[in-house]
Amino acid sequence: MHGDSQTLVSIIVPIYNAETYLDQCLDSLTSQTHRDLEIICVNDGSTDGSPAIIEEHAARDSRIVVINKKNGGYGQGCNRGLDVARGTWVSIIEPDDWVEPTMYEEMLAFADSFEEQLDIVKCPWTDIHNWDDPEKQAPYPSLMVDRLKTSTKPFTIAEHTVLMELHPSIWSAIYRRDFLRENNIRFIEYPGAGWADNPFLVETLCQAKTIVYLNKPFYNYRCDLPGSTLNHATDEAVARPFDRWLDMLQIIERLGITDKRIIGAHYLRGFNYTFGAIFDDGWDNEVVQKKTREIFSKMDPDIVAHIPNLAPHRKRFFFSVLGEAPKKYSTLPWAKHLAREALHTVRTEGPLSVVRKVGRVITPEERSEA
Repeated sequence: MHGDSQTLVSIIVPIYNAETYLDQCLDSLTSQTHRDLEIICVNDGSTDGSPAIIEEHAARDSRIVVINKKNGGYGQGCNRGLDVARGTWVSIIEPDDWVEPTMYEEMLAFADSFEEQLDIVKCPWTDIHNWDDPEKQAPYPSLMVDRLKTSTKPFTIAEHTVLMELHPSIWSAIYRRDFLRENNIRFIEYPGAGWADNPFLVETLCQAKTIVYLNKPFYNYRCDLPGSTLNHATDEAVARPFDRWLDMLQIIERLGITDKRIIGAHYLRGFNYTFGAIFDDGWDNEVVQKKTREIFSKMDPDIVAHIPNLAPHRKRFFFSVLGEAPKKYSTLPWAKHLAREALHTVRTEGPLSVVRKVGRVITPEERSEA
């Protein structure tokens, strides 16, 4: 017991041109049942109505701290928030999302139930689909819902690598501020949004000695709209997921991590990024091909061959791209993984969802194999 249920939480909201949904976001924070909050609104050079919305809320609630700065990107905005945060715990909220009223009360009470000093309290979230159309907008359980049981003791990332494999979701967690400062954990300050959450995810999870998971979603996340990531306009945008994967690999190497479970989880994310890029921009895109070869060359083929939840067709694709003979591996772990996934989907979304989720991205190389 560390008195966490009564402590100050610093909520960092990095804001850039978010006027459409900012009222809903800030209302969800100021109406929290846990009242001991400082809500740090970092206006990152917005050119829309966001600054006026922030000031209006600040005039009504003295817990709101307003920082106005020139545009420097998501990571820089979060770092400015970390610089001024005073709370025992730190939370990061994106301005186009919203949270349930009891989020901090319940997460802090959960933290307070452990004798150990915790570094991270993690939760699942709710995916909001079709949020641009009020008639079609619908909530769906995220892939993390029921993925882990509520913790009875703290763990490290090697024990539950699924937290690294799925969406970064750094906003569905709270972080002990002293843990971040003692380990000098900051955001990399990429321009724009820049996927700065990815390295922060790896840095926090891999350095944390005590993580706990509360299997209850509080965060409402507006997902990418269908088709919104197709056909990127610049080579930099096409390369971005690959470059972030390489940045995360550098963190893993800097921290001296050799646990194959953690490395395999990072490889799995690399495959997800690769096949996402193939879907978005096509395998005939020269940048996709070049960056795929680059990240595959950084992977240990033996580890790739033995990742249990990596599809066999993706393993074949890996060895084909590198021009290597495939390592021997059993398909039984993959079959068991599929069975678990189907059961999880039925349990969280119903039987029809299994049919809806059937399908995968197939590369030209795989088609030639068929």
